[in-house]
Amino acid sequence: MVSEPGAAVQPRSPALRRAVVKLALPAVGEQMLNTLVGLSDTFLVGHLNAQASARLGYSSAEALAGVGLASQLIWLITVCFMAVSVGCTAMIARARGAGDDALANRVLRQSLLGGLAMGVLATLIGVGLARPMLQALGPDAGVLARGVLFLQIASSTFAPAALLFIGTAALRGVGDTRTPLVVMLGVNVVNIALSWLLINGNLGAPVLGVAGSAIGAAVARGGGGLVLVLLLLRGRSGLRLLPDMRPDWSLLGRLARIGGPSGAEQLVFQGALLIFVSFVTQLGTAAYAAHNVVISIESLSFLPGLGYAIAASALVGQYLGAGEPDLAEASTYEALRQCALLMSMLGLGMMLLPHQLIALFVADPQVADVGAGAMRIAGAMQPLLALSFVVSGGLRGAGDTRWPLYSKLVSTWGVRLPLVLALLALGWGLSGVWVAMSSDFAVQALLALWQSRRGRWKTLAV
Repeated sequence: MVSEPGAAVQPRSPALRRAVVKLALPAVGEQMLNTLVGLSDTFLVGHLNAQASARLGYSSAEALAGVGLASQLIWLITVCFMAVSVGCTAMIARARGAGDDALANRVLRQSLLGGLAMGVLATLIGVGLARPMLQALGPDAGVLARGVLFLQIASSTFAPAALLFIGTAALRGVGDTRTPLVVMLGVNVVNIALSWLLINGNLGAPVLGVAGSAIGAAVARGGGGLVLVLLLLRGRSGLRLLPDMRPDWSLLGRLARIGGPSGAEQLVFQGALLIFVSFVTQLGTAAYAAHNVVISIESLSFLPGLGYAIAASALVGQYLGAGEPDLAEASTYEALRQCALLMSMLGLGMMLLPHQLIALFVADPQVADVGAGAMRIAGAMQPLLALSFVVSGGLRGAGDTRWPLYSKLVSTWGVRLPLVLALLALGWGLSGVWVAMSSDFAVQALLALWQSRRGRWKTLAV
């Protein structure tokens, strides 16, 4: 554990603050590097040079829109990895808190086995069904072609990418957020190097455009998964992967019971998001490109939320496993205080410098003009996002994965989709899209806080 339960650790104490920081900062760094894979692709594709554009036959805005469209489906396809990851973190954290390392290693093995099977299935879906899935979202022919190409290449390494997702989740469960940070650093070096070479054909490399971006991401994430498995086979932070491929149906059932609602949550959210994206694509290529750039920039502000949610999940699971529910609750709110401060500062920058931030990612003044209002709205909602991320992370660490599912059903399907239809009909354009998104996140945040205050998560068994 980060610290022994009850040993100089009390609610609102310096020791608890240090425990949160010790877990959260490397986790923020890991999430930054994970996000940087997509962010660097957005930056490099958005700066497709004139010579490469002429040779490939498409513009940087079209390439950017195609990559963004494919990325929406990649998130949808990989929700199963996230489901296993959530169950893996919760169960391993409880086992570590209870001092049962044998159980933690059994959970690790079964989680990776399940993730590998899901990764193979995801590859078959991504490669075989790329065109009909993307076509259903209604893009124009050029954006569709770019999206299909990116999705098919990126899907080729879903199996090792699943091992990367789940292996890092297992390490977080035992309080090791540094190893995932180092692995993701390597993933980024490989991705940026390959993408830089292949998108514009630098240093004599072939000019591949969108395909070059997809190759960089696929090779980097796939290689990261293989490296992480090798580390776990040698043993890391008390976890050791044994080369035993036999399924343990009892443990797999427990993982499914805990992680299944998280997978359903992401499926509900991503399914609604695809419908949502189909509305955005109707605003035109420039608006959709601006939407994707704003999302990419906003993903930087998500990093403290993701990192502190990871810290809350691990600490809640460990303290509950050790029989310390009050410290489990205190760790969530300590993480929230730290996270809200950081995200509010980032949000202020987004509100004050929208044009300048967008211009960093795409060399098209029209895209910056269209996206400026959306950027300001994204900045204003950062405090509520911090609340939603961290409190929901604490609930997942306790094994309460059903509540985030229920809140997504209410907020995304009951608020976001009806509201965006109304605002687009009123002519609000891309700003209306982002008002609807912000309203969705606000409802999620308030529902998560209500569920946390009820305290039922303190008595859940995993």
